[in-house]
Amino acid sequence: MHGLGELEGVVMDALWRSDEPLRVRDVLEGLTGREPAYTTIQTVMDNLHRKGWVERERQGRAFSYRATRSREQATAAAVRELLATSGDPAGVLMHFAKGSSEQESEILARGLRERTAR
Repeated sequence: MHGLGELEGVVMDALWRSDEPLRVRDVLEGLTGREPAYTTIQTVMDNLHRKGWVERERQGRAFSYRATRSREQATAAAVRELLATSGDPAGVLMHFAKGSSEQESEILARGLRERTAR
């Protein structure tokens, strides 16, 4: 995810996949192929809280964490940021539209219809 470090992205992925808030231990137990230290994940989650990516609630001696926005909302924000820094956002959007699949074109058209209907 744009704007996140590799381990931050892994933690956010775990939070997005969960229907419930997660503790540091929960995230650690869900990682496969990695074995970072508890304190490393704790620091990452604290950093994500400071950056506004997650909210936390104290539960006993630990915090539970929940994403402040969905994966889709975060991705849309990243696309907007990339467009804003591209130098030619209209050109980028046109290039994307011209190269989009039929399914992507239908989704874009539906989104534009919904936007104008508000």
